[in-house]
Amino acid sequence: MSDISECSVGGRALSIQVGKFAQQANGAVAVQYGNTLVMVTACVSSEPREGIDFIPLTVDYEERLYAAGKIPGSFIRREGRPTQEAVITSRLIDRSLRPLLSKEFNYDVQVVAIVLSVDQENDPDICALIGASAALTLSDIPFFGPISAVHVGYIDDTLVVNPILSQMENSLLDLIVASNKESIVMVEAGAKEVSEEILIEGIKLGHEANQEVIKVQEELQRSYGKAKVQVEHKELAPELSSQIPSILGEKLSKVLEEPEKLQREKALKVIKEETRDKLVDSFSEDEINFAFEIQLRAAVREKILQSQRHLDGRQAKEIRPISCEVGILPRTHGSGLFARGETQVLTIATLGSTKREQLLDGLGLEETKRFMHHYNFPPFSTGEVKRIGTTGRREIGHGALVERAIAPVLPSEDDFPYAMRLVSEVLSSYGSTSMASACASTLSLMDAGVPIKAPVAGIAMGLVTGNDKDYVVLTDIVGMEDAYGDMDFKAAGTARGLTALQLDIKLRGVDYGILAEALSQAREARLEILGKMSLTISASRSELSPYAPRMYEITIDQGKIGAVIGPGGKVIRSIIDETKTTIDINNDGRVIVGSSNEEAAQKAIKIIENLTKEVEQGEIYTGKVTRLFNFGAMVEILPGKEGLIHISELADYHVPQVEDVVKVGDEVMVKVIGIDNSGRINLSRKAVLEGPSRLPGAGIRNSSAPNERQRKFVPPRGRGEQHGDRSK
Repeated sequence: MSDISECSVGGRALSIQVGKFAQQANGAVAVQYGNTLVMVTACVSSEPREGIDFIPLTVDYEERLYAAGKIPGSFIRREGRPTQEAVITSRLIDRSLRPLLSKEFNYDVQVVAIVLSVDQENDPDICALIGASAALTLSDIPFFGPISAVHVGYIDDTLVVNPILSQMENSLLDLIVASNKESIVMVEAGAKEVSEEILIEGIKLGHEANQEVIKVQEELQRSYGKAKVQVEHKELAPELSSQIPSILGEKLSKVLEEPEKLQREKALKVIKEETRDKLVDSFSEDEINFAFEIQLRAAVREKILQSQRHLDGRQAKEIRPISCEVGILPRTHGSGLFARGETQVLTIATLGSTKREQLLDGLGLEETKRFMHHYNFPPFSTGEVKRIGTTGRREIGHGALVERAIAPVLPSEDDFPYAMRLVSEVLSSYGSTSMASACASTLSLMDAGVPIKAPVAGIAMGLVTGNDKDYVVLTDIVGMEDAYGDMDFKAAGTARGLTALQLDIKLRGVDYGILAEALSQAREARLEILGKMSLTISASRSELSPYAPRMYEITIDQGKIGAVIGPGGKVIRSIIDETKTTIDINNDGRVIVGSSNEEAAQKAIKIIENLTKEVEQGEIYTGKVTRLFNFGAMVEILPGKEGLIHISELADYHVPQVEDVVKVGDEVMVKVIGIDNSGRINLSRKAVLEGPSRLPGAGIRNSSAPNERQRKFVPPRGRGEQHGDRSK
């Protein structure tokens, strides 16, 4: 039996339909918002997975291009691997649901969201997240929901719930707030230097807007929800619970004081093996490992709460030592190395023609992307041996977070007509490599001479809570504080405001007060990091790397674009092949020629200008003889433009035969003496021989000389100082 329940969100109706699709799933719904419709299912495996220490949740967000009336652009004309947006949305849903699933429910849970229709006004990611919550709420899977999510924009100094996608171009904020009835579950944001105060108000507004959708899900659960599976709580044997603390004694506390990651891990391994050797005759290895993990987690949290400090002894707000370098790679366009404690990231900047923009084959409004940030996390960064394969979801998500943080400070295409790619190589990992990548990306862009509006830095905030509402917010968390803490709150921005935000929690919710405190500490840390980065390089270099292409811009008549491109692109390809340049032509007549060799660029510009010149009567040109006739010779005076010199106009004397004066291939100077209604051009060599001074009203232009039309070289804006030699 099908049923539809509706509520109003952002002034538009949102509906959740049950009972129509995918009846064999444990839970299935269709969420519609405007003409965007997403079907979401939740299924659980029939058998548990033994020996795992994580929640076995998988979320798949599937974009179908038919939803937007598109045929895939790939060779096989079907959807391939998920787009970056699809991966980000899958992670968005996963991060919202995971804290609300029982950690002791060790059955595989899979949530699948398929976008069936999209109107390009209402973002399907929100429909998918709401649908995931509703499908789990209606299913028999243990889930501490429901939750809901909305976008919050900041347009014309006003916070707006779920603005349509076209409005987001003018929004200073794109905030996603996922929450339950009581508190915040997940936050994701991209912003254009927005203040912490506006962000907190946006989170509050999003939380309020979610309540109506949560009520609808609760009503559907009462009417159609299945009884939840009872979870068996895993408990330690009383004998093991009593023996573990006495065996470990003060060893754990001392090991946790070790400041270096590798030394601490080695010491913990030794203690764990000693504990196992003492208990292996009485308990299974799984029981011992489980007990040790419980004891370690408790020790980490107790130490942090009691001392109100980091595990390594730092004050709660203290940042680990920072070092920065730029220009360390000799042949790249820009490079920056950023280290914070044992976390180290190298980011490389590469500039290219706008033809190098990424083509997008997705459901959104954008079809190309000019700026790309890619993040690599090789196994050696954690001292491990693992197979290096295709890019994982974590790498894609971290890369997208940094991309979001950097994008607001990049120059416009009009000011800086380049495609830009950053690649962050994580060399050593121990706490927030994504935020270190944001810092290294800023360094590499400034080293490359990209005129960014302001430097960007980021930091990761942590949280440890205790009983009786006791808690501590930690600035610059390390791996163990992330693993055993309650929050990973990444905040990036400029000195002026925030540009990106990402909140992940392990609790079932966190209140505004803690978030506000974390944002305040993050701002202090961000300003401190920016200050240390400025000691290495304070602004973009005034010149590009000698290995980066230079871009030259000219403007041609829009009606001449076809002449430059040629049939099937033949002409423009021949120019590119001959000059080894890049050429981008815009519909408004702007032509951008790129090359690291100025001579090659000028050659391409000259060819393009000659192709778009108009032949003018009375002008003098240098041309090449292409054909001979009994009555005259044809001369190409501009590319693709020929005129006839009649035999009577070849010389200032009687010419018996054309071959007596010119032959094919000769270069001659001629004057245009006539252009008829059909565009046929009549030329005279005799008029030139008589001398320009004797030709009233005649202008002179040697077509082999550079055109006088203004050309603009597009360099980086010279607003920064250069710090030393680039090779340093």
